[in-house]
Amino acid sequence: MEDKSGLIFALVLDGKGGGRRLDWQGVRNWRREEGTLWLHLDYVGGDARHWLDHESGIDAIISESLMTGETRPRSLVHKGGMLLILRGVNLNPGEDPEDMISIRCWIDSDRIVTLRHRRIMAIDDLRKAVESGDGPTGPGAFLEAFSDRLVMRMGNVISDTNDAVDALEDEVLTEQSYELRQKIADIRRTAICLRRYLAPQRDVMAHLYNEKVDWLDETERMRLREIADRTTRYVEDLDAVRDRAIVTQEELNNRLTEQMNKTMYILSIVAGIFLPLGLLTGLLGINLGGIPGTQSKWGFPIFCILLVAIAGLQVWLFKRKKWM
Repeated sequence: MEDKSGLIFALVLDGKGGGRRLDWQGVRNWRREEGTLWLHLDYVGGDARHWLDHESGIDAIISESLMTGETRPRSLVHKGGMLLILRGVNLNPGEDPEDMISIRCWIDSDRIVTLRHRRIMAIDDLRKAVESGDGPTGPGAFLEAFSDRLVMRMGNVISDTNDAVDALEDEVLTEQSYELRQKIADIRRTAICLRRYLAPQRDVMAHLYNEKVDWLDETERMRLREIADRTTRYVEDLDAVRDRAIVTQEELNNRLTEQMNKTMYILSIVAGIFLPLGLLTGLLGINLGGIPGTQSKWGFPIFCILLVAIAGLQVWLFKRKKWM
């Protein structure tokens, strides 16, 4: 259970997939012979900062990188350990997935230190796996399992975004609603935000399996290579989503423009037909002497017949010129 000091949980891995819990005192008394220590911290906690700065033995530059406010995905090997900063999709209730969560890690041959401020599901999965006896056995297995879970959840979000673009493409063919513009804008924003962090993360993943650390065995390096390939594919999928959203936006704009042009065309035809009729009725409606037909009982019917004839002549003329 997380406390205000910044300790979310601490586990000693037994090398068989299981582990046991520690508190702060247990962390301070831990010895390498007991097994791999996994310490998960909230980097805003006071005790967490104190432990990193004064008790962890981690280089001051690495500690500063682990606790910095703004991060981007990167990796750095230092004295046999690895600084790793990644991003995971935000699957917390009420949050936007594209508001990605930063997870910072320091991994060496005997110790795993992970830090975050907001909850990240991949870490919860690994903790539950350790508590059930089916978790990572060491630092290399942890890195492989953690990377795999991060990428897996990204894949689900990207797949949902792909499905949303598919649905929008179908809607654009059958609807011309202005509301579709907001949907397209939301998808484009999601793709751009995800790609902002996933593109550099792809580069980090591509280098992980080549990092010169002795706690990564060949099998784990091969799995990391597969995870890097999946990350690359997800970046390509995001590029495709963004491009398809742009094409869909253009198609929607074209259809809305075409609809507006048809409406304006019909209004122009109607105005063209009634323009001469309005001129005649306007001339005969003035209150001046000398207007023809004012003394004849047939004046009004004849005038109506004349208007209908003029309108019919205009319709015939428009059709002959293929304006209708």
